[in-house]
Amino acid sequence: MNASAATAVSPDTRASQTSTGRRVMFGRFMLPDMTEHPCQVSNLTVDGAIFLTDQVPGGGQQIVAYIDDIGRVEAITADRVPGGFRVLFSLTGARRDRFISRLAWIAGRNAKTAESRRHARYEPKDAKSSITLSDGRVYPCEVIDISLSGAAIKVDIVPSLGAHIMLGKMRGRVVRYHPTGIAIEFLRALDQAQLSDQVA
Repeated sequence: MNASAATAVSPDTRASQTSTGRRVMFGRFMLPDMTEHPCQVSNLTVDGAIFLTDQVPGGGQQIVAYIDDIGRVEAITADRVPGGFRVLFSLTGARRDRFISRLAWIAGRNAKTAESRRHARYEPKDAKSSITLSDGRVYPCEVIDISLSGAAIKVDIVPSLGAHIMLGKMRGRVVRYHPTGIAIEFLRALDQAQLSDQVA
């Protein structure tokens, strides 16, 4: 794929299909020296994205990126931005159409997630719990509040954003930090019976 330039975005009726909005995704990118680096991906459109990372390469380099829910995509590094750098894609024909369809699917899923975050949050009947990381390590935690879609947890350790963890027997993903710990989004929303078992 030739990623030497980006195609300008035109304000047409497909504009809503060419962006995932401001929701942060996760990925990694490989530089020309074959080193790989993790990143958060924001402002993703069919024409480019912002990679938030400590490793900021110079502009004009061809890289290969792997983005959650998108897969492999080639890009050209562009200007620096606070906390990272901008990348440009050059997609044409069927590849561009497939990318647009994928972005539309992600945007629809994100809208459902945003709706689920409006679920009422409740104080758990037993705040003491534990989290289990993907490598099997277990740490005690305190559940601050819980809803059908996620929970806020007070914990001393800070897993990386996007990390999959277990809260008790509930599987979730770290989606943001707060001053005393983390917030997780359940991979499968609880039903009302499950929530009732958890709350006072």
